Amino acid sequence: MKPVIFVHGLESSSQGSKASWFRGHFPEMIIPNFRGALSERLESLDAVLAGCDDLIMIGSSFGGLMATIFALEKAERVRRLILLAPALNFPDFAKYHGRVTTVPARLYIGSKDTVCPPTIVVPVASEVFTDLIVDETDDDHLLRKTFNNIRWRELLEH
Repeated sequence: MKPVIFVHGLESSSQGSKASWFRGHFPEMIIPNFRGALSERLESLDAVLAGCDDLIMIGSSFGGLMATIFALEKAERVRRLILLAPALNFPDFAKYHGRVTTVPARLYIGSKDTVCPPTIVVPVASEVFTDLIVDETDDDHLLRKTFNNIRWRELLEH
């Protein structure tokens, strides 16, 4: 299996429900904890991934923002992104508008997401990723109904 990392959201941690689920199903997955401002989190992400290439990155909310920025800055190291309601609508992403990457991305977003509304996030993602698959589901920001139905093994092993 290629190196896989889960990057949690702003208000979550490496002990959150998604991280715990991944730890139970994919024990080899890298699941670090991030704190602080975006710049501090990106420095930590760089340190955690030092020496890792051919990465599969899963980013949830603010973690999706982080994974997207990492892919924009270090595309040659990223095999694929899986974005769960990524915070591409947050002001932190404004300075990256206009940048594009060929890194393949799969985006899962709830039609009822009020934190990262699909009407804003999907168009931004469509501009950033030249290879993007969007799965908009009948769900909210936490993707509680969607998360367990994602074919994780298939996404992570190919």
